[in-house]
Amino acid sequence: MQASAQEVVSILQQAGHIAYLAGGCVRDSLLGFEPKDFDIATSATPPQVVSLFPGGRSVGAHFGVILVKRGKFTFEIATFRTDGSYTDGRRPESVEFSTPEQDAERRDFTINGLFLDPISNEIIDFVGGRADIEARLVRAIGDPNERLREDYLRLLRAIRFAARFDYEIEPNTWQAIDQHAADILTISAERIREEFSRILIHPTRLRGFDLLVESGLMAQIMPEILALRGCEQPPQFHPEGDVFVHTRLMLSLLPEQASLPLVLAVLLHDIGKPATFSFDEEAGRIRFNGHDKVGAEMSEKILRRLKFSNAIVSATTEMVSRHMAFMNVQQMRTSKLKRFMNGEHFDDELELHRVDCLGSWGGLDNYEFLQSKAEEFASAPLVPPPLITGRDLIERGQQPGPRFREILTEAQNLQLEGTIDDREAALVWLDGRLGETG
Repeated sequence: MQASAQEVVSILQQAGHIAYLAGGCVRDSLLGFEPKDFDIATSATPPQVVSLFPGGRSVGAHFGVILVKRGKFTFEIATFRTDGSYTDGRRPESVEFSTPEQDAERRDFTINGLFLDPISNEIIDFVGGRADIEARLVRAIGDPNERLREDYLRLLRAIRFAARFDYEIEPNTWQAIDQHAADILTISAERIREEFSRILIHPTRLRGFDLLVESGLMAQIMPEILALRGCEQPPQFHPEGDVFVHTRLMLSLLPEQASLPLVLAVLLHDIGKPATFSFDEEAGRIRFNGHDKVGAEMSEKILRRLKFSNAIVSATTEMVSRHMAFMNVQQMRTSKLKRFMNGEHFDDELELHRVDCLGSWGGLDNYEFLQSKAEEFASAPLVPPPLITGRDLIERGQQPGPRFREILTEAQNLQLEGTIDDREAALVWLDGRLGETG
């Protein structure tokens, strides 16, 4: 991709235009990361770009942006510009084509305001971005309050960059983030969700979580998390502290690569505890009866509020709802255990259980039991196709209803437990079963 981007820049320069690689790709290259995409900034106007690259597609004529395809790669080519006033907290009302220096000064953070001439390999830095990379700082370009007011999503972007690169946020920029935290809610839930999710799925998610809390952004996006603070737990099971401490500890124990539903389930698995807190005087201990079910209901409301997809909502709430069932797995009948382990998101659920245990009392006996069972059951599907079906019952004069379902479930239980292992035996059992009940 980089070679193709360099070719595009070369064509623009040979036509007499200034052209540079811009923004995140320059930053990532300096940091030793492989850029995911290459954006190009140029003095060429959109018509001039299209004349050089026939078939170029305008995606923001108002902003001077043209998409150009070279081979299998597509590049965004933007004319250097300055932005007019922002009234919607997202886009300028007007733009004017300008110089590279003015274009750099309109960008969000200094580390994203760098240009690179890939032909001469020269870094063009009008905003002090290289110095801030060396100092490991996220700093707004110019007045931080003005930069954030232009697009309040930059509040979350600052957190994401600081977490991803393990940078500090420059004090004036941090003060502006703290001051404007409540303004994040002027942004659409969809945009908040996307940036929030990117923070959570990155291996540096714990630092991101801490910065979200400390900046006041978590109080706006997911205030239910802060209610976990001070929610005490029975010390015999949770020596680590309150529910907030437990949740944060679990985040730190996740593997670097974790699915979004799993990370969300870690955040939300105990979200129902404050609402279900009680003290059992007779037993002399804290209880959270039904917090898993209450938590699943709360989780769905929270995730719907943030406009997560149905798939993410379903996977996350299922994990929250089922996480307490792991304490009983060693007492389950084989048939019930196989059905439990056959859950669509069981691998993530098992990981949730692992970090839940390590983030509290530390016992992994149920986790290890399930791992051994997974090996034991690995030679065949956990829940194979049933040996008898409703058609077999109907052929024997049975009518669909509660008894109908009861017999099919009983037959499948025997199949899952190995008592019946082929269709012929299943039909013999069925005839005997129906004969018993008439």
